[in-house]
Amino acid sequence: MSDEPRPVPEVLFVCVHNAGRSQMAAALLEHHAHGRVRVRSGGTAPASEINPAVVAAMAELGIDVLASGATPKRLTDEAVRASDVVVTMGCGDECPFYPGRRYEDWALDDPAGRPLDEVRPIRDEIDRRVRQLLGELLTEPGLTPNGG
Repeated sequence: MSDEPRPVPEVLFVCVHNAGRSQMAAALLEHHAHGRVRVRSGGTAPASEINPAVVAAMAELGIDVLASGATPKRLTDEAVRASDVVVTMGCGDECPFYPGRRYEDWALDDPAGRPLDEVRPIRDEIDRRVRQLLGELLTEPGLTPNGG
């Protein structure tokens, strides 16, 4: 076994507006990974702000998505190329595809325009999937749970 540090996995979450699902997923993975994974998010048609119901739903878990300066961002080819795993959430054919990346498509309801009580189950399902993904990433050969 080599003493060389192994790479920290990089994950990109993508949805159309980068204002709901992808923001929750990125914040939850950051929260659970404790620096063991690099996290990005983006949208194919970014909104002007993060959905307020998403901000409230995440605050219930003690996660302030706005404190980190998170804002909806346009998806870039560079972000996709830099990622080991790309998780799409409803962007369909608009999401770029590059060979050599692991792609997952998470079919999730869009929280846009939904009240907080309808956003919570979406958040909880994203949290479940993020925890599962994190477990897989930290046990994949060639990756280390602490980035080195």
